[in-house]
Amino acid sequence: MNNLTDVFFDLDHTLWDFDKNSALAFKRVFKKHKVAIETTRFLEEYEPINLEYWRLFREDKVTKQELRRGRLIDAFGQFKIEYPLQEIDAMATSYIDELPVDNHLFDGAIDVLDYLSQKYRLHIITNGFHEVQHLKLKKSGIYTYFKTVTTSEEVGLKKPNPVIFKKALLKASANPESSIMIGDSFEADILGAKAIGMQTMYYNYRKTKAIENQMVVNDLFEIKKLI
Repeated sequence: MNNLTDVFFDLDHTLWDFDKNSALAFKRVFKKHKVAIETTRFLEEYEPINLEYWRLFREDKVTKQELRRGRLIDAFGQFKIEYPLQEIDAMATSYIDELPVDNHLFDGAIDVLDYLSQKYRLHIITNGFHEVQHLKLKKSGIYTYFKTVTTSEEVGLKKPNPVIFKKALLKASANPESSIMIGDSFEADILGAKAIGMQTMYYNYRKTKAIENQMVVNDLFEIKKLI
């Protein structure tokens, strides 16, 4: 690390255990809306569809409403089930309401934040929706660790667009050369940060193929050994 002063984290899939919290949220949504599909089976179909919709959203190929509707419509379609658009919207709203309820973090998140906050200024850069992301941070008890929180919704552009990283650095009064971005998306977090000269650390929690010439951690506690 070169003269590191500021550490920027992604939130979902990096500190906040999105998959676990999402599964619990869907259980309550399905109960409320009387959906007769086992949630584990539903999530097997939903999760890759959701990731693809988020990719399209990052590339401005779908709107926020199209993302929220489309991922449900396509996932239910795998079970040959159709709901009226009004019911899809109601379920989408219920899901957003339920998502910040549980707020499980990845193992080691608090320990790593305690450690890093004694050495560096900490920040969040997230492609999630502004209000929801702030709720997640507050309800999970980690909001106070971060000096700044930058969301794509407030900037109007999403990672990996360099503008969101530049806005986050400006808000943090930080230089790219003395800052590091830690995130789970190689495209959005790592390539986006590298493009403006930030140092990077890839959180490979899915344990996918190693990436050459890239600092990688498979578990959050490994961060303490590197910075």
